Amino acid sequence: MSTSQLNLPCPQRQLGRAGPQVSALGLGCMGMSDFYGPADDAASVAVLDHALDQGINLLDTADMYGVGANERLLAPVLARRRREVVLATKFGNVRAPDGRLLRIDGSPAYVRQACEASLQRLGVDHIDLYYQHRVDKSVPIEDTVGAMADLVRQGKVRHLGLSEASVATLRRAAAVHPIAALQTEYSLWTRDVEAEILPTCRALGVSLVPYSPLGRGFLSGELRDPSQLDAADWRRANPRFQGEHLQANLALADALMALAAAWGHTPAQLALAWLLAQGPDIVPIPGTRRIARLDENAAAMRIALSAAQLQTLADVLAAHPVSGTRYPAAAMAALNA
Repeated sequence: MSTSQLNLPCPQRQLGRAGPQVSALGLGCMGMSDFYGPADDAASVAVLDHALDQGINLLDTADMYGVGANERLLAPVLARRRREVVLATKFGNVRAPDGRLLRIDGSPAYVRQACEASLQRLGVDHIDLYYQHRVDKSVPIEDTVGAMADLVRQGKVRHLGLSEASVATLRRAAAVHPIAALQTEYSLWTRDVEAEILPTCRALGVSLVPYSPLGRGFLSGELRDPSQLDAADWRRANPRFQGEHLQANLALADALMALAAAWGHTPAQLALAWLLAQGPDIVPIPGTRRIARLDENAAAMRIALSAAQLQTLADVLAAHPVSGTRYPAAAMAALNA
């Protein structure tokens, strides 16, 4: 990104009908503490500061990332720059100290407990956007969202969100309290939301916050073989990175790389620009642990794809269907709940 681009105001979007104004791209912080192999905390803090310097103000974390470590990582940055941040965190995935997933908990008592713990780790007196990370099928969503709404009334939370919720769950939740955002996977290789979830969000005035908008790094064009990943990187077990699925998906990646080169963008910029073009109510949260990658992603906020380019992308997607589920079977069971 050029110096002149860095000096431009960061494009803004609103979350929900009455939610906060945020940068058109947020920053997903998960990989700074978990799932993608070892990370450098000092380097991650530098990325967080650089993002805020550019006006990227939506920082997305969760209590399960690093079993609390990711929230603690953000704490010193928040201590210095809280007023610049729209802070999003999540609850519901309960992990053991060694990282094992124990359960999904949406009980009102746990909602209160989890919020207090997050506030302490983050070192803040309120959370701007509080998500239920996964829907607890054993607890009525009305009870969970009712407890979350109590946190709003107490001033501990400003706005509510859900993650990976079904259309029916989203409608029931919104009847209890306004939902500012639904977080789910959405990208050039994960478009399930377009059939029912995105139209429902729009009918209810709920913004969509796509996570993994770069296909867990695959759409950057640099990841060709999972053996190049760290041994602790969970993508080694992701179906889309395995065997015949990988080979089919590489054909899509190659086609996107060719288009990006022809149009003067990087593949990641093209993927993010496509998402942003899907509507002003969409706020992707690509994650990164490198300042150079952050700058590359941020430049996508100023790319305007033409109708002809969007049609070309649609044709490429139709010709190269994605192969493999987006999670292993056990994790798939918790989606769209």
